[in-house]
Amino acid sequence: MTFVRVATLSELETDTPKRVEVDGTPVSLVQTEGEVFAINDICSHANVSLSEGEVEDCAIECWLHGSSFDLRTGKPSGLPATRPVPVYPVKIEGDDVLVSVTQES
Repeated sequence: MTFVRVATLSELETDTPKRVEVDGTPVSLVQTEGEVFAINDICSHANVSLSEGEVEDCAIECWLHGSSFDLRTGKPSGLPATRPVPVYPVKIEGDDVLVSVTQES
């Protein structure tokens, strides 16, 4: 796995998604419940940015149709989305937030 520095902890606001790109992949960073999560920024139901949605109960809601995705697993909690979105490992080194979008071979 290759981790890339994408932000600092001080740049993240609790429960406010931040859109970043990691090796060309759009990622939504979310600091909530004392952790930082990285989830693919594109809703699996419609091609819209999840980072424009609301965060509640460790889930991010798609602003367009209202589906929520678990930040830990990427699974949708209800319709209209039926497919999960990818989630990515996060490492914190000092104030730096690092994300990996690569799969181990």
